[in-house]
Amino acid sequence: MAEGGDRGGQQAACGHDSYRSPLASRYASPEMCFVFSDRYKFRTWRQLWLWLAEAEQTLGLPITDEQIQEMKSNLDNIDFKMAAEEEKRLRHDVMAHVHTFGHCCPKAAAIIHLGATSCYVGDNTDLIILRNAFDLLLPKLARVISRLADFAKERAGLPTLGFTHFQPAQLTTVGKRCCLWIQDLCMDLQNLKRVRDDLRFRGVKGTTGTQASFLQLFEGDDQKVEQLDKIVTEKAGFKRAFIITGQTYTRKVDIEVLSVLASLGASVHKICTDIRLLANLKEMEEPFEKQQIGSSAMPYKRNPMRSERCCSLARHLMTLIVDPLQTASVQWFERTLDDSANRRICLAEAFLTADTILNTLQNISEGLVVYPKVIERRIRQELPFMATENIIMAMVKAGGNRQDCHEKIRVLSQQAAAVVKQEGGDNDLIERIQADAYFSPIHSQLDRLLDPSSFTGRASQQVQRFLEEEVYPLLKPYESVMKVKAELCL
Repeated sequence: MAEGGDRGGQQAACGHDSYRSPLASRYASPEMCFVFSDRYKFRTWRQLWLWLAEAEQTLGLPITDEQIQEMKSNLDNIDFKMAAEEEKRLRHDVMAHVHTFGHCCPKAAAIIHLGATSCYVGDNTDLIILRNAFDLLLPKLARVISRLADFAKERAGLPTLGFTHFQPAQLTTVGKRCCLWIQDLCMDLQNLKRVRDDLRFRGVKGTTGTQASFLQLFEGDDQKVEQLDKIVTEKAGFKRAFIITGQTYTRKVDIEVLSVLASLGASVHKICTDIRLLANLKEMEEPFEKQQIGSSAMPYKRNPMRSERCCSLARHLMTLIVDPLQTASVQWFERTLDDSANRRICLAEAFLTADTILNTLQNISEGLVVYPKVIERRIRQELPFMATENIIMAMVKAGGNRQDCHEKIRVLSQQAAAVVKQEGGDNDLIERIQADAYFSPIHSQLDRLLDPSSFTGRASQQVQRFLEEEVYPLLKPYESVMKVKAELCL
């Protein structure tokens, strides 16, 4: 990651006597932790040195097959203790690993890192890691969407009270509300895929991006330098490389990466906040295991701890976007090293955090519990007020006067509201209407006028169309990984 070496401290011993990031030790998946591990990083450095040597050999530099084979045979033979000692001595992370690789490849030692700068391994490895980390996140996000789509489809027609300003509003359906969540996550899936596919390799560019060292190696052969860049880019699995770089790839890329992850964090925070509020209303709950304890003091509690964890970590994820914004803004000229230590932290933390909240949200979405009777009771409390306009229309059709009817309902509504607010009783507006002879022409219609499904508009049709036209086509590329279940680390 560093030209001239980011001299960040010694390797801390793992265990109970040393701090370890909870993201790695407690929350994130093993596969995401591995992508950001030292072993993966330094193994990729060696792979990049091998690809460079192979390409340079192909283009005519005096590099032997024996040297290439020696490098291949030692890609995984990393002496981390020696590398740490070398970095302490040299104060340069890349050169420490050049020496360590050279120690186990004595025949190839002279050509390792030939013509390259530290950012050849540092930045290109970062880009490979970012790409591979996106490849881990995308199917996880797709699975969350798929689970929620199943939930929405099953409950597309189940009426529930809508809320605006967290105050009772018109009815919607449980499935339609879930589609609000799904729509945001679909946008995130598209954005993550776009940024992943837009990643370009830094390639083989030299110290300030001019490729001067490689032009010298190939004795001014411009075409061979171009070919070298192209060959290594293809070996790394990228379709394109930057034409223009300074010493590093532009740090605007990191802004793009963390922007879409922060946006994902906002989506998850909103979803899990809704679930927490619904849990308080006792309309919906996240999974609660048989032996799970909600409170050390209150044994009856069923706290929405998974949703709370998602919200907590999503807040952290959203704040991380500030780091690359500030880093990109202070990269003087071709590069300054004050990006390195910051990027070591924020890039890894962003992906480990996103990984954690997606694993957790998948677990939640696979076990959401709905309580229709509670939902129905809340509807009964609010629906009589919402139905007043329908009642007025029915009375007018039966020969009544609109203004007279309006005044009658206004008086009865205020009486019913007083029972609810001042006496703590149930909403008895309908009972009052049934007891008033004025409304006798429509008494037989009240059940139909109060049918909750008649107040949900086109919600169920919207759910069906949304899933068929927008969600299922988006999930099609991920069909092969849909059966994987979520596992929480803790």
